[in-house]
Amino acid sequence: MLNKVFTYISSLINLLFPRCCTVCDSPLVRGEDFLCTSCLLNLPRTNYHLLSENPVERLFWGRINLIKATSYFYYYRGSEMRKIIHAIKYGGKKEIGEVMGRNMAAELLQQSNFFDGIDLLMPVVLHPKRQRIRGYNQSEWIAKGVSHVTDLPIEMHAVKRVKHVETQTRKTPFQRWENVQQIFQLEHPERLEGKHILVIDDVVTTGATALAFIESFATLKEAKVSLLTLAVAAQ
Repeated sequence: MLNKVFTYISSLINLLFPRCCTVCDSPLVRGEDFLCTSCLLNLPRTNYHLLSENPVERLFWGRINLIKATSYFYYYRGSEMRKIIHAIKYGGKKEIGEVMGRNMAAELLQQSNFFDGIDLLMPVVLHPKRQRIRGYNQSEWIAKGVSHVTDLPIEMHAVKRVKHVETQTRKTPFQRWENVQQIFQLEHPERLEGKHILVIDDVVTTGATALAFIESFATLKEAKVSLLTLAVAAQ
């Protein structure tokens, strides 16, 4: 009886206040979260995880030694993925990050052994001031989705962001690299030593922020690092 009442109330709420797709605004059906199935399936996938020496890995050649790196979707001006990233970062819809993290991880597990050997997930941290303004760390919510699928633990406190810098959005590649120099500090190396760390971020463009974050691991003993981002800026 209670289940029938709950179903009736849920149906009434959806009729009066329909949940709509973040991308196309069409009403969502039961089982869909934030994105309709059609929009999710049509998002532009890179398939970089199936390529050795893929473009994301090449961003870091000669700078740091990554075991593997990939970005799952393409991100470009006017794209559906741009709407999703904007909603996650600036629209207050942090839960979309978790949904996208779950979908990304599920597809990676089905198609590859990308998560083999990984010990923990480590989202790129925000400065406390930026996190207070936004209310959350979007990369942490993406990592929550990945963790939900893979059962890998999330480490949030080993590295601290010690400098609050301007947004990278309108900066040139050189300004991006300059803007993030020494903005992260390793606080608890004992949590990371001997581990294979998978760094999680929302978008990689030049790789400047991810590089600065990973460089803070330089003194770790026998640690290995890989990188996974939800999207990569299409060139």
